[in-house]
Amino acid sequence: MTARIEAPSHDCALCPRLVAYRLANRAANPGWFNGPVPSFGPLDARFLVVGMAPGVKGANRTGRPFTGDHAGLLLFHTLIKFGFAQGVYRAEPDDGVSLHDARIINAARCVPPQNKLETSEINACNRFLASELGGLDQVRVILALGGDAHKGVLKALGLRPAHYAFAHGAFHKLPDGRILADSYHVSRYNTNTGRLTTAMFEDVLRRVKATLPQGGQRERVD
Repeated sequence: MTARIEAPSHDCALCPRLVAYRLANRAANPGWFNGPVPSFGPLDARFLVVGMAPGVKGANRTGRPFTGDHAGLLLFHTLIKFGFAQGVYRAEPDDGVSLHDARIINAARCVPPQNKLETSEINACNRFLASELGGLDQVRVILALGGDAHKGVLKALGLRPAHYAFAHGAFHKLPDGRILADSYHVSRYNTNTGRLTTAMFEDVLRRVKATLPQGGQRERVD
C-alpha cells in the first residue's frame, strides 16, 4: 500500500524569498496558479520523472509540471510516443493528457526569481521529494532531468553524490534496487543548442521502458 505523501500547502511559508515572489506574481497575474506545483500522475506509477523547479510562465502559471512553456514539449511528446502518456499535449492543464505508469514531480515546488534557487530553498523543499520517493513504493526507475534534480534525488534518499556521478544517459543502480537514470534537462537552451536532441532523449526513454517490460503502451511508429 502506498504510504501517505507529504506535500506543501498552496501557501507554504518555508522560503521567505519564494513567498515574496509568489505574492508578487499573484498580484500581477491573479488568474495563474502561483503556488507550490503538485506532482502529476498516478500513485502506482513505476516511472518517476524529476525536474528541478517550475518556470514562471510554465508550471507556475498552469499548476501542472512541465506544462505551459518550452520545457514540456520534448518531455510530453516523448512520454506519449513511448506509451507513458496519452492524449495531445497543448501546454495547458485542461488538454486532456494523462500519464500511464509514470509520474512527474519537481525537486523544488515553487518558482524562483530569475529561475535561480538558493541552496537553503532546495534543502527546505527536499523533505517533500523525500516523502514522494518514500511513498511511491511501486517506482522502479527515477529519471532526473539535469544535474540539480539528480543531486536532489540523492539527497532525498540519503545517498552521496560522489558515488553516483551525473552524466547524460547514465543509469545508476541504487541500494534499494531502484534505478536512477540521468538526462540533460529538456530546457529551451539545451534543445536549441543541440546539447539535448530528440534522438538523445528518446534513447533514454527507450532504455527506461526496457527496464519496465510489462508497463506502458507500445511505442508509436511515426
